[in-house]
Amino acid sequence: MRNEIKPQPGILDIALYEGGKAHVAGVANVVKLSSNENPFGPSEKAKEAFARSVRSLHRYPVTDHADLRAAIAEVHGLDAGRIICGAGSDEIITFLCQAYAGPRDEVVFTEHGFLMYRISSLAVGATPVEVRERERTADVDAILAACTRKTKLVFIANPNNPTGTMISAAEITRLAEGVPPQAILVLDGAYAEFVEGYDGGAALVDARQNVVMTRTFSKIYGLGGLRIGWGYGPKHIIDVLNRIRGPFNLSTAQLEAAEAAVRDRDYVNKCRAENARMRGWLAGALAELGVPSDTSMANFILARFASQEEAENCDTFLQKQGLIVRRVGGYKLPHCVRITIGDEASCRQVAHAVAQFKGVK
Repeated sequence: MRNEIKPQPGILDIALYEGGKAHVAGVANVVKLSSNENPFGPSEKAKEAFARSVRSLHRYPVTDHADLRAAIAEVHGLDAGRIICGAGSDEIITFLCQAYAGPRDEVVFTEHGFLMYRISSLAVGATPVEVRERERTADVDAILAACTRKTKLVFIANPNNPTGTMISAAEITRLAEGVPPQAILVLDGAYAEFVEGYDGGAALVDARQNVVMTRTFSKIYGLGGLRIGWGYGPKHIIDVLNRIRGPFNLSTAQLEAAEAAVRDRDYVNKCRAENARMRGWLAGALAELGVPSDTSMANFILARFASQEEAENCDTFLQKQGLIVRRVGGYKLPHCVRITIGDEASCRQVAHAVAQFKGVK
């Protein structure tokens, strides 16, 4: 019997997204440094809020996310009416593609950008347009050259994953001014909190009608397991996105834990400072072993090896030591591994293991 059930065009072109490994066969007590998670977990205040939410599990959550939006607005100095919340910033990216891109449209992003840009584009039938980077850093001129009358969305993560590199506010502004009039510039700020004094592009959103910022609670807030994100943009765009957002896309537990997390500024500052300290230490230690990395502004470093073979052999060696990092061949960086910044003990374990792999005593 012939199967007449077919998915929409482009769906079968999507490669399955593979998250960072969490287990190694035959190895107990692994150290997971593959998913850019906060090694200290969420704040005590966020955990307490999550625990309290068990009392209302029989009730539907609110649909307007008003308390969480108000908390985000208060902490970041934003307009609560132009904030939208989602199941991770991934869902906001999905909403943008659903609402503004489709067949015959193009979605632009850089070659080492977050894999969900391509996946979400193909899911709505749009054409993904990949732009070369310059030394693993976004090239504004190349992005603008790739834009056409078909361009509807331009995604750029700043800092970028998996490279950790970042471009200046002046370059982001130049990009916003140069994209075609029908296009939206999306600033993915998943790692913005790791940069001291950086607003993720919020001021640019306030100044223009064609820029949207996305953020997440999965990284510095340590709430990756709850899947909470948010976006900030012009009212006309947020109004559109809310029309396709499911009314109960976030649970009460998500909303209350996230509100407590965003208000706990002391914890965020502590995590940022400790990440910066160990990031600098680990980058320096690996550089001394002949494993360089670009200056990272996020909570990971991209360790570069002489070849794909050496990178993969090192990863295999680390796994045998119970250390899980991330191969990034899917990001067109086969000679690299991405290493999340863990606590001090984990970072020292990584440096020691790489030294052993390199044969350095």
